[in-house]
Amino acid sequence: MTLWTGIVTEHVNASRDFYTRLFGANVVYEGEGAWFVLLRLGERELAFMRPGLDTQAPIFQGAYGGQGMWLALDVDDAEAEHRRLVALGAPVVLPLRDEPWGDRHFVLRDPNGIGVDIVQRLAA
Repeated sequence: MTLWTGIVTEHVNASRDFYTRLFGANVVYEGEGAWFVLLRLGERELAFMRPGLDTQAPIFQGAYGGQGMWLALDVDDAEAEHRRLVALGAPVVLPLRDEPWGDRHFVLRDPNGIGVDIVQRLAA
């Protein structure tokens, strides 16, 4: 079993560009007319689909509302990733910091308002 995530959004192209530019995601599939894009990021896949498509079941037609979701990307060196992403102009919304539970992390906001938590798990 493999988990992958899909987000219904008006920002399909901006999402594709965000994840390919900042994280080197590969486009696995892109529907003609920018209705859908499937990205591979590391060993997982992340999809974005335009809302209100008659070809989709009603549960997949409403757009994500911009709150209450995050994605986490585990990295070996959060400080190096922070420097790299800041240099690229990434939208950092939580600066690099260490947490008492053992994570060093910072957070970006993607074009959909989703928090992208860049996490290094520190040795306990």
